[in-house]
Amino acid sequence: MRILLFLMCIANFVFGSETIMIAISGGSGSGKTTIAQKIHETFPDDSVLICQDYYYKDISDLSLEERAQVNFDHPNSIEFELMLEQLTALKMGEAVSVPRYDFAAYARKCERVTVEPKKIVICEGMLLLAVPEIRELFDLKLYIDTDEDIRLIRRILRDQTERGRTVPSILTQYMTTVRPMHHEYVEPSKRFADLIIPEGGQNEPALDVIIQKLKADMYGNAFCEFIPKPIHLSHESIRASTREAS
Repeated sequence: MRILLFLMCIANFVFGSETIMIAISGGSGSGKTTIAQKIHETFPDDSVLICQDYYYKDISDLSLEERAQVNFDHPNSIEFELMLEQLTALKMGEAVSVPRYDFAAYARKCERVTVEPKKIVICEGMLLLAVPEIRELFDLKLYIDTDEDIRLIRRILRDQTERGRTVPSILTQYMTTVRPMHHEYVEPSKRFADLIIPEGGQNEPALDVIIQKLKADMYGNAFCEFIPKPIHLSHESIRASTREAS
């Protein structure tokens, strides 16, 4: 009987299956990318990862000084029309040609990357839940809720190492656009989330729940019995086990 259930679940996965669309939102530096990558790594052959940052509007006609003054944290900075078109295509099982963005030059790159449709489409970005047309595409909406001081520290480290920016320029941008836009658009959008995750990628129990939910959706609940579930031991449980053994 268990073998029959196993084969039925495999058949449902291979021949049935609608695309599972996942949105991962939250403030800058909250841990969105970490969660997205961990989900993608769990389903490497069955998932694809799309970033909101790919869809920054092309402003290469502006001077470098003018580009630096653009509010990249406002919804108007994102080409949501193209994003909606491409996410819809992936949901329908069609390949798309995704743009790429050069953060150091504040401009869209010339080359694009072809993305093939997969069973799971993971999309991460600050404003995914703030735009109704985009939000409605997703089956599972996650919001990563991390303290503001932690997010700021992470942003400083990232922008220094990955984008070649100075601490004063990072802090100026944070205070003039990042923080105000977070409170106006990002933070209020968490009420649309199906699940709010404190501390992002460091929250292993929450990640386990998400992974098991996806396995159940993909393979069926019966198949999940065949998949070993990860075990997480706290320091307290280890000490208790040691005392019992002694």
